[in-house]
Amino acid sequence: MINLLARRFAGLLLTLFIVSLLIFIVMDLLPGDAASIMLGTSASPETLAVLRHDLGLDQPLILRYGQWLAGVLSGDLGNSLTYGVPVAGLIVERLAVTLPLALMAVVLSVAMALPLGVLAAARRGGVFDIIATLFSQISIAVPAFWVALLLSILFSTMLGLMPAGGFPGWSAGLLPALQALLMPAVALAMPQAGVLTRVTRSAVLETLHEDFARTAVAKGLSRNAVLWRHVVPNALIPILTMVGLQFTFLVAGAVLVENVFNLPGLGRLALQALSQRDIVVMQDVVLFFAAMVIVVNFIVDLSYLAIDPRMRKVA
Repeated sequence: MINLLARRFAGLLLTLFIVSLLIFIVMDLLPGDAASIMLGTSASPETLAVLRHDLGLDQPLILRYGQWLAGVLSGDLGNSLTYGVPVAGLIVERLAVTLPLALMAVVLSVAMALPLGVLAAARRGGVFDIIATLFSQISIAVPAFWVALLLSILFSTMLGLMPAGGFPGWSAGLLPALQALLMPAVALAMPQAGVLTRVTRSAVLETLHEDFARTAVAKGLSRNAVLWRHVVPNALIPILTMVGLQFTFLVAGAVLVENVFNLPGLGRLALQALSQRDIVVMQDVVLFFAAMVIVVNFIVDLSYLAIDPRMRKVA
């Protein structure tokens, strides 16, 4: 077990290192640099050369990467070219919106998909199966930003029940903040719930045909007891994998929804940095997204050991 954990952790560190190197190289290959963006196109070559020297842009690539990596490891992500403030503070500030939004979307997705997928598999060909199929097809086909627009028009413009956009901040109270995040969370959760419904249905159907499920039925256990006590726990691995992937996708993929509802989240920060050519922010935000995906996948892998005893024996 300890050897397995050590190998997984070493793989995590190696993957993070390779990803950070690739991100730095790709950002360095983009046309223009921080100095030319800060001074504009009208700057003289002499002024540009002085600023490039002050920023260390005239140093070799490997040296600049080492300095950037050392800063990342120490928590110093540099200063934004647009805002002139530390990038770490910007990420933490925007994450206070994006992280609760992603968590709410995951909870809503699981709450919709898990019971619907299980019931669809338990009553294959029945009403629940038809509802689950229609729900998954429609929710997957409809983009999240379009759902966001429909929700905004219906509940804000027409009914006036929810705020049309913006975020009051957590200092305004828990209820107003959650109310501002509810419609964006539903818009993000709908497509993911469709995918998760299909995965849940397939995993439960496959597990229902295993020998242990048939044996439990033969011993006299009710269908519901077999389903929820034996089948569903053994079908959780692909479901858990999908939930982990969805969480990272929701954090990194909330750009359009955050812009529809004017939420000051991490996705909107990334889009603003891209439009303003703030390379420092872009570089750090992309690294944060990549690191989150890698770390969440690592946690999901470890959770397999708690769910499936067979993996603990192999380890």
